[in-house]
Amino acid sequence: MVFSSPIFLFFFLPVVYLVCRLLPGVRSRNLWLTLASLVFYSFGQPLYLLLLLASVLLNYLFGLGLMTALKGRGWLLAGVVTGNLLLLGTFKYLDFLLHSLNHLLGLTLPLPGIVLPIGISFYTFQGLSYAIDVYRDPKAGTRSFPKLVLYISFFPQLIAGPIVKYHDVSAQIDRRDFTPELTLMGLRRFIVGLGKKLLLANTAGQVADAVFAMTAGELDLRLAWLGAVCYTLQIYFDFSGYSDMAIGLGGLFGFRFLENFNLPYTARSIKEFWRRWHISLSSWFRDYLYIPLGGNRNGTVRTWRNKLIVFFTTGLWHGANWTFVLWGLWHGLFSALEDMNLIPKRLHQSVLGQVYTLLVVILGFTLFRASSLAEAWRMFRAMFTGLNFTPAHTLALIGLLDGYTVFFLSVAALLALGLPQRLAERLHPVSLPLWDGARTGACAGLFLLCVLTLSNATFNPFIYFQF
Repeated sequence: MVFSSPIFLFFFLPVVYLVCRLLPGVRSRNLWLTLASLVFYSFGQPLYLLLLLASVLLNYLFGLGLMTALKGRGWLLAGVVTGNLLLLGTFKYLDFLLHSLNHLLGLTLPLPGIVLPIGISFYTFQGLSYAIDVYRDPKAGTRSFPKLVLYISFFPQLIAGPIVKYHDVSAQIDRRDFTPELTLMGLRRFIVGLGKKLLLANTAGQVADAVFAMTAGELDLRLAWLGAVCYTLQIYFDFSGYSDMAIGLGGLFGFRFLENFNLPYTARSIKEFWRRWHISLSSWFRDYLYIPLGGNRNGTVRTWRNKLIVFFTTGLWHGANWTFVLWGLWHGLFSALEDMNLIPKRLHQSVLGQVYTLLVVILGFTLFRASSLAEAWRMFRAMFTGLNFTPAHTLALIGLLDGYTVFFLSVAALLALGLPQRLAERLHPVSLPLWDGARTGACAGLFLLCVLTLSNATFNPFIYFQF
């Protein structure tokens, strides 16, 4: 079940919300939200619900041990980390590992063909962050199993984040209010995310998919760059749209989640990009991998080593394919170059810094999108040497860029670069009541447009469901 599906919008969400508002007390509401979340997850993969509950139980039991043990806490931490990584490794990376061994060593090891459990990377990282935080501070844990189940399985952020840390929501699980302001914020934020997904991400995604499916002879420079830019827009509005919807849904049920995106395509360096892109994942790797490795405290060489480890792991986290690993290392390379001042600091203080960052990001996402290294090479070759402009190429380009597509791609580009947001910030202080009314009316119109679009939609995937 996806947030942009009719069954979610017109049945699941209204029922869950209305029952939650009618129930008395936070305990009954928590129980209802937990049951609703488990139903939500089991809608697509009912058998993997057992895996989700096993993951929660693993972290709960080890968490109890870490809260009460006076000795051997290090071994308990090692046990819970190993257990989480084994679950993730088996269900996400075993086929990839065996395939790589077969290719490198000429073996014929059979592949189990495991279907990837939806959201396993996200809920595994939430469980790991909980266990590590309890190891650092035993008071940070909970003795309530239902409370931990709700924290990890809460449906707004279960499948594609943001990655929520337990200490950020533990107090809200115990006590929260349904204020009109929070409810209105939640509705507006959800609708904005829905619009990003259905109108912008899906439009860009259809163009990107068409281009990446072309053969080398069908591509030229114009088509290749169009596909690369469209995928860069698609992944941003797909994922930030999902995060907006998750934050909005949290608001509807009284929760306040932290932001996950902050106009990353306005960054003027790769380091700044990662402070703005998928913030919950970046902060997770910083707090639970980069700093424990030593961060930047042990000299330049070790700092670069630590960064490359983090970026390698970041790439691998996204998927079991060498394209993801190389994408992570690509970003790690430019982050290290910036640390070494091989990319001048003056560049980051001008618009050229934004151009440089966008170029690195677009090339990186081209590799990220490619299903294989051969496909990535085909795209890169066309992007830089595809000067064979033929009438067939021009007709293909015109066929992709109809009026509807051009309009929404233009809107997507302007929003991604932050221009409408900056204008809105300047106009906002003029009249607060008028501004709020205008935003609410605009969201109502946007929701109607989304419903009309959804009624005719056949293209509606979420990219990050595969991670």
